[in-house]
Amino acid sequence: MTKLSDMPNIGKELEKQLKKAGVETPGQLIELGSKEAFLRIRSIDSSACINRLYALEGAIQNIRWHYLSQDIKDELKAFYLSLNVK
Repeated sequence: MTKLSDMPNIGKELEKQLKKAGVETPGQLIELGSKEAFLRIRSIDSSACINRLYALEGAIQNIRWHYLSQDIKDELKAFYLSLNVK
């Protein structure tokens, strides 16, 4: 994969947000991790929701986010809730 949008769950809009947040390649996203990438996106788009976090993790795992294990979803949900989002 050479473009972020080649990864599962990463459409053109999320690719634009990632690039604006300083994430240019799939390798950079994988190295950064879903949580840090999400924090960067939240710094430019406060409306980013938990589904975007799931999408990032799914992209890193090379699967549709719907297929993330329940354990991973629970961990990501706890992280998301720790950000004091309403």
